[in-house]
Amino acid sequence: MIVTNQARMKRLNTIYRDKSPRPTYWSFPLSKNEGEIYICPSETKKEAKKFERTYENFFAYLFIHGCTHLKGHDHGAIMESIEARIRQKFGV
Repeated sequence: MIVTNQARMKRLNTIYRDKSPRPTYWSFPLSKNEGEIYICPSETKKEAKKFERTYENFFAYLFIHGCTHLKGHDHGAIMESIEARIRQKFGV
């Protein structure tokens, strides 16, 4: 996992998605069993408030969310079910 700043997140979003907003996190698969997750703490703090979560809880949620993406899952019921089981196990 890489903890980084808003400028780097915006640059990644521009390069890889051709969009200018700053994302809160990024997950990049490198191979079937490896990948990178980028999380921006300042954006995470802002987003945590919107979802009425603590910073630490939301940071952990983003890490779990990024891991499920790296395992090849897309948003939807299956991914949500997997995330719910993991979050419950770790109290997130």
